[in-house]
Amino acid sequence: MSAQDDQHATEPVMTTDGSRERSKDTPARPARRPMGSVLLVIGLLAAVAGIGFYAGSFLRFATSVTGLETNDTASADAIVVLTGGSERVKHALELLGSGRGQRLLISGVHPETTPQQIVSSTASDLTLFDCCVDLDRNASNTLQNASETAKWARRNGFDRLLVVTSAYHMPRALLELHSVMDGIALVPVPVQTADLEFDRWYTDPRTTLLLAREHIKYMLAWLRIAMMGEPQP
Repeated sequence: MSAQDDQHATEPVMTTDGSRERSKDTPARPARRPMGSVLLVIGLLAAVAGIGFYAGSFLRFATSVTGLETNDTASADAIVVLTGGSERVKHALELLGSGRGQRLLISGVHPETTPQQIVSSTASDLTLFDCCVDLDRNASNTLQNASETAKWARRNGFDRLLVVTSAYHMPRALLELHSVMDGIALVPVPVQTADLEFDRWYTDPRTTLLLAREHIKYMLAWLRIAMMGEPQP
C-alpha cells in the first residue's frame, strides 16, 4: 500500500449525506461523566456518612444516658437543681435534708411560684426554705440556668456542687455549667423520670423521641461552646 493509500485509510470517510464517519484506525474518545452525576454521587456519599455519624453518636448518647445511676451518696458544698419536673426538685430537697450540701439553689423557678407551692408538690419541709434554699426566677433555659448558677456559686464561695436534673438532661446541663464555671467541681446526680421506659427506650417511641430531641440540643450546645472556645468537660 502506498503512502497515499495509507493516508486515505486513516482519514474520515465521507458518507452519502456529506457527514464524516470516523475511520476504524481513529481511537474512540472516552465518554465523559456529566458533572451533575459526579456531584450527585458525592452528595449521596456525604449524606450516608452524615447519617451514619449521627446514628452512632445518638446510640452512644442514649446508651450513656439510660445507663446513669443515681448518685445519692455524694456530697458537696452545695446543691443546684435545674427545674423541669417536681421529681428533680424533690430529690434535691431530700439531698439537702440529709446533709449532702449546705445550701440549695432551685434554678428556673416560675416568677409566681411560692415556696409553699413547691413544698406542696414535693412533700418537703418548709423550714428548709427559711434557712437553706435560694430560688432563681431569672433562668428560662439551660444556658441561663448555668449563668445564674455560676453567679450564685461565686457569690457564696462554693467550690463543689451537686448537680441535680433528669438523666436525659444531664449531659447538656454539665456542658453548659462547665462552660461558665471553670474551676468549680460538678458532681452529677441524675434523676430517672419514672414514666419513661429507659430500660427499653428503643421500644418506646415517646422515650426515643425525647432522647433524639435532647441529643440534637446537646450537639448544638456543644457546637456553640466549641466555636466560642469556652471550657468543656
